[in-house]
Amino acid sequence: MSTPASSNPRKLAAPAAVLATGAALAGISLILARALRRRPPIQLRDRVAVITGGSRGLGLLMARELAAEGARLAILARDAAELDLARRELAAAGGQRVLALPCDVGNEDEVRWAINAAAERFGRLDILINNAGVIQVGPLKHMKIEDFEEALRVHFWGPLYATLAALPHLRQRETARIVNISSIGGRIAIPHLVPYSASKFALVGLSDGLRSELAREGIYVTTVCPGLMRTGSHVNARFKGKREEEFAWFALGDSLPLTSMAGRRAARRILEACRYGEPTLILTPQAKAAAIANTVAPNVVARLLELTARLLPEPSENGDGEEARPGWQSTSRWVPSLLTRLSDEAAVENNELRGAAVGYGGNGRGAQGA
Repeated sequence: MSTPASSNPRKLAAPAAVLATGAALAGISLILARALRRRPPIQLRDRVAVITGGSRGLGLLMARELAAEGARLAILARDAAELDLARRELAAAGGQRVLALPCDVGNEDEVRWAINAAAERFGRLDILINNAGVIQVGPLKHMKIEDFEEALRVHFWGPLYATLAALPHLRQRETARIVNISSIGGRIAIPHLVPYSASKFALVGLSDGLRSELAREGIYVTTVCPGLMRTGSHVNARFKGKREEEFAWFALGDSLPLTSMAGRRAARRILEACRYGEPTLILTPQAKAAAIANTVAPNVVARLLELTARLLPEPSENGDGEEARPGWQSTSRWVPSLLTRLSDEAAVENNELRGAAVGYGGNGRGAQGA
């Protein structure tokens, strides 16, 4: 008489063995991952950190967190007035040791001067955060060579200039950190963001290469690829084509809790990765899922992106779409609105609307009252 399949010891043992083996491998992988990730963390108090693009948005959020930890800061940005506003805010909140340095990260001489000035002022340099960014949104038809050149100037050459200028100072420390803020758009090319994605891909390659070669010197490089974050940057992104429609889809994705991450939480997670010298950080579950999908099923992701491109606004046919305008000049009934309230409030909180508040709020639906 045969034994029923459900009670056959051999048939029951096989899946049990597979499950046990899988669990063991998963446990070993987790232990190894933690061991590799968890270098001894550095304390941020009294460390000297330079943040490019530190006057607003994510850069300002990270500066606030570092100041609260007792770090000494140098914030770099092009707009001197924005820098001074950020410096005064950080000083009033207790970050007394803050140096604001006007600097165009695409200018090698200016970057070298700013890095050296920060190191001279504080007597050392421990952390470099390459955060400065520009966002150009619109169909490829409206993008010019100049758009690609600007994106590369800010996202690739800027971090390279800053890194080369900082390395002589970082090498004097027993352990140092470089954090490069790329994007999930630097791992998956997003439609209507081609100059941005191309330059962020370049930054990922630079950052990963630097990490491999600098680790032996105790300089740990973290490549950060965030998804959408509610930092308020949407109002200063620049739009081409059917600008109101482009701004609407971009701002909505940047604002909704289901698609985006709170800026302050993102800043804290980035600084945790910096503290431990984590090699790579992908922020938001959506971005992580997209990165995994692109690795496992790249052809499927490619088809989905083709479909996405078809759903985005068509190029402008009246010749008006060639001019790039900031988001705050591209408002509609959708933006600002209740749907974009979280990002609009972040724009106010994070110094994004210093020069744009009147234009963005002029229709009675401004960021503070959206």
